[in-house]
Amino acid sequence: IDEIEALSSIYGEDWCVVDEDEKIYCIKISDCLDQPKWTLCLQVILPPGYPTAEPPIYQLNAPWLRGQDYTELANSLEEIYVQNLGESILYLWVEKIREVLIEKAQSSDPEPDIKKTSEEVDEDDGEGFLLGCEPIQEDSIKMLNYMTSESQEGEELPSIHHGNPITDRRSTFQAHLAPVVTTRQVKRVLEKLYENKKIASATHNIYAYRIYCEDKQTFLQDCEDDGETAAGGRLLHLMQILNVHNVLVVVSRWYGGILLGPDRFKHINNCARNILVE
Repeated sequence: IDEIEALSSIYGEDWCVVDEDEKIYCIKISDCLDQPKWTLCLQVILPPGYPTAEPPIYQLNAPWLRGQDYTELANSLEEIYVQNLGESILYLWVEKIREVLIEKAQSSDPEPDIKKTSEEVDEDDGEGFLLGCEPIQEDSIKMLNYMTSESQEGEELPSIHHGNPITDRRSTFQAHLAPVVTTRQVKRVLEKLYENKKIASATHNIYAYRIYCEDKQTFLQDCEDDGETAAGGRLLHLMQILNVHNVLVVVSRWYGGILLGPDRFKHINNCARNILVE
């Protein structure tokens, strides 16, 4: 409580209480006070065991924050937590993020292309939410490579179904589903989805799959957050509750610049449930 009160007074209007009961907060961080070039929103959930036993659950939100930038910043926050186990670390996190933003502002990095966000969905024509394709190599596929080293020749690409998009405060969510019985098919479906430039440009592509192994009578299952902290696990949990198997579900989120708080998990699960029912 003391830490929250201190941060509220330090950051003023940049500090926002999303949900007092659930201890969800958001801090807007920028490289300077006047005309910031680089801005980022840090959303944190403080679990019951914080700070003595549990780290904050966090999400970094910025249209430009992708790939290597995201990984490096996330690693820096994890390092601060490890170096200060049992201590309050939110102030250290915020100032570390500000330091990174100031470095970017002082470097030769081009200014972020803020317009390239999910607002582009307004430009879609009558052919639905998904647009044309162009091949894109996506890091999210790489984690499956070690599981799918065998030749994929002859491995049939499953049919892929696209659900109806849900839009809330300029963020758009859309689920995609494919029946799968091997991890090679999972990889093939992900590759096929990422060939679509609209899906490849999503802020997050969260996925989970469950494959029933008849011979061992066990499930082969996994999930991926793709930067949306804990979303993959929640999606997999939904699939477990619904007792679905031999299926891959991917939920794309195009971030619109407005934080949705816990509502984003509701939309992710609703998209997934709807397409599973269909």
